[in-house]
Amino acid sequence: VQLVESGGGLVQAGGSLRLSCVVSGSIFSVNAMGWYRQAPGKQRELVAARISSSSTTYVDSVKGRFTISRDVAKNTMYLQMNSLKPEDTAVYYCAAQRGFSLRVPDFWGQGTQVFVSS
Repeated sequence: VQLVESGGGLVQAGGSLRLSCVVSGSIFSVNAMGWYRQAPGKQRELVAARISSSSTTYVDSVKGRFTISRDVAKNTMYLQMNSLKPEDTAVYYCAAQRGFSLRVPDFWGQGTQVFVSS
């Protein structure tokens, strides 16, 4: 399974960005997908996950602002990020796991930088 992210960039606080993750390879082996992020000097954290094409979960700090979705026909997963805050600044990674959680991903993308200015 290969994951390729895009859509990061520089945005002002309050703005929006949409991240995309194109999935290729043995996608039928994957049951969980989502997004992690890692800010400078901090541990990587799970931001949003989609399990078995139905259940979604978000870290508390992004609830109500971020939405994870997928387009099956395009083999693409999205992270719509609204009302961005400077503390959302991080490298965002697309991740996938064969199991039914995203705690220990089997596959990672290369990451895309998001910078939110105040």
